[in-house]
Amino acid sequence: MVSVDYSQINTLSVAVKDTDGAEVEGEVVVVPVLVPVDRIAELLAAYDPGSGTSPSVTYSRPLSRAILDALLRRQGEQ
Repeated sequence: MVSVDYSQINTLSVAVKDTDGAEVEGEVVVVPVLVPVDRIAELLAAYDPGSGTSPSVTYSRPLSRAILDALLRRQGEQ
């Protein structure tokens, strides 16, 4: 479903606003998540931003694991 472009992971210093409009400042790791265009409609249809239990494990776990596996690999290489 989703994957991470490991070669593009980068550590940066940022001063930005996140998707909720909150200020984020500091050193961060940027993890490029690759979402196939033909899967976007399915992912969004399964997501209810007003629900605290959305997205379901079916969608959230693969995404979380891809990100966390990339961070774990990066941590091991430093």
